[in-house]
Amino acid sequence: MTALAPASRPRIAAIDIARGVAIVAMVIYHFTWDIASLGFINFDPTQSTPWVIFQKSIVGTFIFLTGVSLTLAHGERIRWNAFSRRFAMILGAALIVTAGTYAFSPQTFVYFGVLHAIAAFSLIGLAFLRAPIVLVALTAIVLIAMPLFVQSPIFGEKIWSWVGLWDVPPPSEDLVPIFPWLGVALAGIVATRVALATGFVTKIAAIKGSNAPARVLAKLGRWSLVIYVLHQPIMLGALMGLASLTGAADARRADNFIGSCETTCSSSAGDPAYCTAYCACTLERIESDDLWPLLETPERTDDEESLLLDLTNQCATEVLDDMFLAPAQE
Repeated sequence: MTALAPASRPRIAAIDIARGVAIVAMVIYHFTWDIASLGFINFDPTQSTPWVIFQKSIVGTFIFLTGVSLTLAHGERIRWNAFSRRFAMILGAALIVTAGTYAFSPQTFVYFGVLHAIAAFSLIGLAFLRAPIVLVALTAIVLIAMPLFVQSPIFGEKIWSWVGLWDVPPPSEDLVPIFPWLGVALAGIVATRVALATGFVTKIAAIKGSNAPARVLAKLGRWSLVIYVLHQPIMLGALMGLASLTGAADARRADNFIGSCETTCSSSAGDPAYCTAYCACTLERIESDDLWPLLETPERTDDEESLLLDLTNQCATEVLDDMFLAPAQE
């Protein structure tokens, strides 16, 4: 959002502040995810309900503000030059994210993340700026509610996953599909149109945010696109360097593997002595053959699965042989 429509109106500080709060929250979430994935802490934010809610709230804020900004900037008339420049910037940034994440993790790269969604929803949202507000509201409700009632495995395939009506989400570091998130953008359009019609926007515009924290957040909000694109490569690169220097990531990764392996083994085999030896053997093979990348990838080929199965079978055989031979030797 660049300005109120018409274009001569000033920016609304409260919206910049809201976007600034969202970008700070996103940096906090990504920092937590980074230190967890690198093994600095024994915690997975993607498996923690409060952190999942936190992450969804951040995404929801950005998407909702997309509808707000679109309505304020183009509600009276679509300023195509301004829209095209902003659309090109966001789409370009989205493609940078796609290229960067593909180079880092081809199996889980970002192909329809927050920026891709903002670009797509901004374009689609143009059709709803002057549509009957009841129709826009009903469409928003349908889009948000549909995933609760309609699910199909076909939308779990990567080629269709941008739709969002999957039963099991496909592997991706960031996926913001049409259902339900376009509905959130349309909710932003509805809310802003109501606020404009009732004069509530004037009250929001009167909030100047003149104190220091508000000014900082507003500035961060104005630079949120740049921060979004740059913060993760900088932060992750620094943390990876620190992990390499300290060796903390390798130690934590090994500890996590042993803990998970012994828990799984105990639930099926039941013998603590066997499980301890089996998991130690498996970890030794993984480290000696440098199989961590293969073990941690979310999608493996049949040959890769066969390789891991052979490894675990060999360890199981060796441990059982040792356990049976030890009493005989005594």
